[in-house]
Amino acid sequence: MKGILVIISAPSGAGKSTIIRRILAQDSNCRFAVSHTTRSPRAGEVDGTDYYFVSRQDFLRMVDEGRFAEWADVHSNLYGTSIAEVERLSSQGIDVVFEVDYQGGRSLMRRFPQAVSIFILPPSMAEVRHRLVERGTDDEATIQMRMHNARVEIATAGEYGFAVVNDDLDDAVSKVREIIGAARLRSNRFAGMIRDLVAEKTDQD
Repeated sequence: MKGILVIISAPSGAGKSTIIRRILAQDSNCRFAVSHTTRSPRAGEVDGTDYYFVSRQDFLRMVDEGRFAEWADVHSNLYGTSIAEVERLSSQGIDVVFEVDYQGGRSLMRRFPQAVSIFILPPSMAEVRHRLVERGTDDEATIQMRMHNARVEIATAGEYGFAVVNDDLDDAVSKVREIIGAARLRSNRFAGMIRDLVAEKTDQD
């Protein structure tokens, strides 16, 4: 079987990166779809592991060549997931996890309608602001921009197949894992086995 595709989106401060890290650590068959980005690496980020860090010129060249499954302009930086990355993992039976904003989520859901889509909701907007401040990576103007964008992003949550509220991290991780587990058991993934069972002859036939 090919691996399933799991699209996870959330506004800044909702905790999707932390949830995804937990999922990857706990489930050996899930792998992160490493995106390309034009933004600068943050402290501790590794090229090829967290993102493929590329110039804006190189990124736009890849867009022109049709090499992205999805791409979007987020907070004045470009992000995209290459088709080659998706196919490389899925063809090995690995479940591919996408960490994308709502624009990327929409693009992926159109391209891969069979994908599992999950939106991570914060418990409150006050908590979003608290998490952004505690992260310590943005100035006040950037925090205000992210708060505005968070409301826009949350308004799209109903377009996703599932929604998980990240009020308690362990509980949120557990719910996301349950969704992925259920998706692996969709009957259409067993079409080949079903055909073989129907056609199988026994000694008593």
